[in-house]
Amino acid sequence: MRRATGARVRAEGVTLATREGPVYTGVEFVARPGTLTVFQADSGGGRSALLLTLTGRMRPSEGTVYVDGHELPRRARRVRRISSLGLMDDVNALDERLRVREHLSEGLLLRMRPAARGLADEVMEAADLGTLDRRTLVKDLSMLERRRLGVALALLAEPRLLAVDDVDGGLSGEHRAAMWLTLARLAAEGLTVIATCADAEELDTVAGQDTRGPIPIRQGPGHGPDGGEGTTGDDGATGPGTVRVRDLLGRRRDGDDHEQA
Repeated sequence: MRRATGARVRAEGVTLATREGPVYTGVEFVARPGTLTVFQADSGGGRSALLLTLTGRMRPSEGTVYVDGHELPRRARRVRRISSLGLMDDVNALDERLRVREHLSEGLLLRMRPAARGLADEVMEAADLGTLDRRTLVKDLSMLERRRLGVALALLAEPRLLAVDDVDGGLSGEHRAAMWLTLARLAAEGLTVIATCADAEELDTVAGQDTRGPIPIRQGPGHGPDGGEGTTGDDGATGPGTVRVRDLLGRRRDGDDHEQA
C-alpha cells in the first residue's frame, strides 16, 4: 500500500463564513509529508468544515490552499483524488447494519480502480485492527474500533493526505492516546495526517518533531462557542444560528466547474 510519500499542504489566510457568521478564520500553516498536524476547537468550532476544505470537498470564502502543488479550490477534483477522510458525521458515517467486511468490500468498490491483492488486510493492520473479527456488526464495535475502522476505510484509497476528524470524541483517555499513536505511526511511515480534536491532552504521548499542534481554530471576535452569537456546528449539534456540515456542503461546493484538465 502506498504510504511512502505524503502530500505537502500549505494554507494561506483561509476563511469560511456564512450569513450566520464565521465558521473558521485566518488559517495559515504548512504540513510536510510524514507529519501529524492537529487542530483544536470545541464542538461547533469549525473542525469538520476545515478538514473538508483542506481535502478539496468544501470551498472557502477567502484564502488559498495548496495540496501537493494543486491550488484549492480551483483544483479540488485532483486534491480529492489524493486525499481521504476518516469518519465524519453527515459525510461518511458507518452503517450500523453492516459488518466490518461489508464496509471493506464497499470501500474497495468505491476506489473505481483495481486494488492490490490483500489491500483490505493491509489497511486493517495499519489501523491497528488486524485481529478484529470482520464478521462483527458495526453496532457491536467499541468507539475506538469504529474510529480505527474509519481510518482503515480511508486508507483503502491509498491517499497521500489523511484527514481525521474529532479524534478524541467519545473516547477514554487511554483510548485517545491509542488513537493518537495510530495516527502518529501512519505519519511516521510517510503519510501526511491532519486531525482535529477538542481535548488534545493525550497528544503529548506521541508529540515529537514531526507533530505540530494543537493549533486553535479561530472563528473571529464575538463568534463561536464563547461569543454568544451562535455557532456553526460541525458535529450535528443544534442551536441558535447553527449550521450543520451537510448545509455547508450544499452551500459551498468545490470549484470543479473552474478546474482545467
